[in-house]
Amino acid sequence: MFILRHGETLWNVQGRMQGGLDSPLTERGRAQAAQQGEILRRAGATGLPVYSSPQGRARETARLVMPGAEPIRDARIAEIGMGDWQGLSFEEIRRASPDATANPGSFLWKFSAPGGERMEDMLRRLENFRTAVPAEAVVVTHGVSAQLLRGLMLGLDVEGMDALDDRQGVVWHCTSQGEDLLTP
Repeated sequence: MFILRHGETLWNVQGRMQGGLDSPLTERGRAQAAQQGEILRRAGATGLPVYSSPQGRARETARLVMPGAEPIRDARIAEIGMGDWQGLSFEEIRRASPDATANPGSFLWKFSAPGGERMEDMLRRLENFRTAVPAEAVVVTHGVSAQLLRGLMLGLDVEGMDALDDRQGVVWHCTSQGEDLLTP
C-alpha cells in the first residue's frame, strides 16, 4: 500500500488544527502533490486504485497525484476529529489546555480534544479500512491517519505509531514486511 499525507495547506502554515475542517492547499502543497505523483510513477504505482479521505485537502492532493484517476472517497481514512479544537491554532489550544499539549511533538494530545475522536475509535475505523482494501493501492490521507494506518500495517503499538514520520511530499510504501520511504 502506498500511503501519502495531503500536501501543505494554509492552516498547516498557520498552525491551525484542521481535523474535520478544511483549508486549501498552498502553492507548496500543490507542488508536493505533483512530486508525490512523480514518486508513484517511478515506483510503478500507476493504474492502482486510489483511495482518498473525503476531506477537500486530501481529494485535491489525490487529483494532483494521479491526474485522470477518479479517487474512491472513503470516510474511514478521514483525519482525526478534533472536536472543539478544530479551527483553533496550537497556541490557542495550549493556552486553554496546557496539560494536554505538554508534548507538542506527539499526536497523542489531539485525542484529548473536548468532543473529539478517541484513539480506539480511530484505530477501529482505520483497521476496518486496511483489511477491506487491496494490499496494492494508493491511499491519500492525513497526518495522524497516515501514522496510525502505517502503524497498524507494521504491527506497532501506539507509542511506535506516534514516533512515525508524518511529513508531506513523500510516499510510504507499506507491506507486511515493513515500509520504505520514497522521496524525490
